[in-house]
Amino acid sequence: MFARLQALLAALWGGFLLCVAFAAAPSAFAVLERANAGLFVGRLFAVEAQVSLAAALILMLLERRIARDAAEAGGAGDVFSARLLLPAVALFCTIAGYYGLQPLMADAKAGAGVASFAALHGASLAFFGVKGLAVLALAWLVNLRRSS
Repeated sequence: MFARLQALLAALWGGFLLCVAFAAAPSAFAVLERANAGLFVGRLFAVEAQVSLAAALILMLLERRIARDAAEAGGAGDVFSARLLLPAVALFCTIAGYYGLQPLMADAKAGAGVASFAALHGASLAFFGVKGLAVLALAWLVNLRRSS
């Protein structure tokens, strides 16, 4: 049951990230004025960051439970499996990319930052990309385990 929930949550999270990156954010800039699109996308990424925090923590807890159940059943319960490290990477990317860089980006927009908005936006984009790859790899890996 926990493995199915883990697979479902990883797939839904991956799909959500793809939707934000390739549909919602670009569409906002395609149909709204730049300032309004920026406000909309800012709110979109705030919601995405909260969802990512929750999903990462739940997936890490689920993996620990699955590993504990496997160890109790006499199997190998990996302490640091890829199924635990990938959501941890995504969690780190969320904290660093959104909660760490967002205040700096606001300062840069106001002209008071230590780095340019473009540089901070690029770093934020890189963190989001790594997070997306980690979540998609997790969804693939979890489904591989279920099918074997």
